Amino acid sequence: MRRIASLLGSLAAAVALTVTVPHSAAFAANGAIMLNGTVHQQPSGCYPSDRRPFQVNNRTDEIALVFASRDCSGPVLQVVAQGEPTVSEQGRSLYIP
Repeated sequence: MRRIASLLGSLAAAVALTVTVPHSAAFAANGAIMLNGTVHQQPSGCYPSDRRPFQVNNRTDEIALVFASRDCSGPVLQVVAQGEPTVSEQGRSLYIP
């Protein structure tokens, strides 16, 4: 019975790690994002910034989402299409799937 409990505990830990670990570079967008003058190659995940205005130039093959919070949560303020720039007065973070 202890082996089964140990096995189930290990399995639960592995599932939790899989769910909580952010995307690896293998899942990054192709191209680059320029965020307030800083270039991020093969971006993936959340990019916070306190600079205003929030300037984004999306040169990737993915859409980018602008959020008002620093942790890419809450409502999306803007969707930045592939190859498009935008300026947001309220943006504080950018998410690339």
